Amino acid sequence: MEEVLGVEYNDKKGYFYVKINDSIEAKMTFVFAGPHKIIIDHTEVNPGHNGKNFGKRMVEKAVSFAREKNLKILPLCPFAKKVFDKTPEYNDVL
Repeated sequence: MEEVLGVEYNDKKGYFYVKINDSIEAKMTFVFAGPHKIIIDHTEVNPGHNGKNFGKRMVEKAVSFAREKNLKILPLCPFAKKVFDKTPEYNDVL
């Protein structure tokens, strides 16, 4: 089983994803809000993958993406917001 954690984006929007055997099983969407901020607006994990930490891993990917690109994150998605609230070491990207 090949598992990939990645990101796809253009100049307006994008998504972080978990892909298993070429099938996207989890997705966290975002939009750019100006040149220095992204807004995470939705997280979805396909049935059968609950409890596998796909959501948390996508938030981790979002944080490393933000740090790499010098961006801030506004987590409007309730799931992402909960992860940020519980993880003070991500505060630098808020």
